Amino acid sequence: MGLLTVEGVVAGYSAADEILKGVDLIVDAGEIVSVIGPNGAGKSTLLKVIAGILTPHKGSVRLRGTPIGGQPPRAIAALGLGFVPQEQNVFPSMTIRENLEMGGFLDRAGSRARIEAIFARFPVLAEKRRHAARTLSGGQRQVLAMAMALMAEPSVLLLDEPSAGLAPRAAAQLFETITRIHEDGVAIAMVEQNAREALRLADRGYILVDGRNSLTGPAADLALNPDVRRIFLGG
Repeated sequence: MGLLTVEGVVAGYSAADEILKGVDLIVDAGEIVSVIGPNGAGKSTLLKVIAGILTPHKGSVRLRGTPIGGQPPRAIAALGLGFVPQEQNVFPSMTIRENLEMGGFLDRAGSRARIEAIFARFPVLAEKRRHAARTLSGGQRQVLAMAMALMAEPSVLLLDEPSAGLAPRAAAQLFETITRIHEDGVAIAMVEQNAREALRLADRGYILVDGRNSLTGPAADLALNPDVRRIFLGG
């Protein structure tokens, strides 16, 4: 059993709505797993189910073997799962330090030491610690959002479209940051629009189509698959 295991999840935004139609996903310790697919495939919905924002209609979600499907997001975060949504993932009017303090809500007493560790890891945040988050560039905001999630010291980090809206250079820098976070021992499940980069970074990949698993396998193999190359990688 993986560190994070999703089995047969059916879910949507209402009782009659089934965006996910029986999705499976496994993230092992030390892995980066990328989820790609066309718009509307259910990729972001899957992350919301795992993070507790949506309750699955059917199926199971387990973290280290513990069922977490349908639990409140705070309880899931306390078990070691961090989630960085695509939008509205920082507090714009608060300073960078205040945002990190918000990220440390699970353990206020230990947050000061972790903030200093975050500043040591991400110098760009340390340099702007007294600046409002709204003054950051798009790439810097994403780094801050990931740093906030890391304040809870998760074993698994969920990233929803981290490079969306970023210029190529900023996106490349962000992918380097994701790699460094992974090298620090955090398993990552990432939904990403840039399929080429997503598969380059990942150990394994999942392709969702119409709310179902279409292809699954080693990311390097998927990147060489003719159909994947034609549909998702531009030939």
